[in-house]
Amino acid sequence: MIHIFKYQQVKPAADLLGRLLQQALARAPLSAEFLVMPVPLAKTKRRERGFNQAEAIAAAFVRRQRSARIELNTVSLVRTRETASQTGLTRRQRRLNLRGAFAVVQPGPIQGRTILLVDDVMTTGTTAGECARVLLRAGAKQVFVATVARAIKEAAMSLSIGGAA
Repeated sequence: MIHIFKYQQVKPAADLLGRLLQQALARAPLSAEFLVMPVPLAKTKRRERGFNQAEAIAAAFVRRQRSARIELNTVSLVRTRETASQTGLTRRQRRLNLRGAFAVVQPGPIQGRTILLVDDVMTTGTTAGECARVLLRAGAKQVFVATVARAIKEAAMSLSIGGAA
């Protein structure tokens, strides 16, 4: 579903993914008041796709909330530079690739606040970790990360499938 959402622009999928995120977070230890922030997309990727998939999921999640104390913030955290694709990189190479790729340009709204950082897919957690590091340095009280999918390595998946047969 993520793949057709991102690459075939099946935008109604955002509402379903936002609902799934809401259901998953219903039991999470989040405070009653927090900021929802999507992982920023590189400008070229945003131009190619016409939208930021993490932002669409985050917006759908916020629309489903009954509390006005849960706000969407799409401007404070920005991507400062283009990065190479993370596909095929080791954990260390991913960290180096993303170091300095994000910044907080409007720290006021995040000062002392709990942040829910939203992305579509988590592979190693490097992107989320770098965003959280930047947000905490800029004064966020705490950062929770939510994704709607978790990527697993094909080799590990093949082994588990092969082992189950």
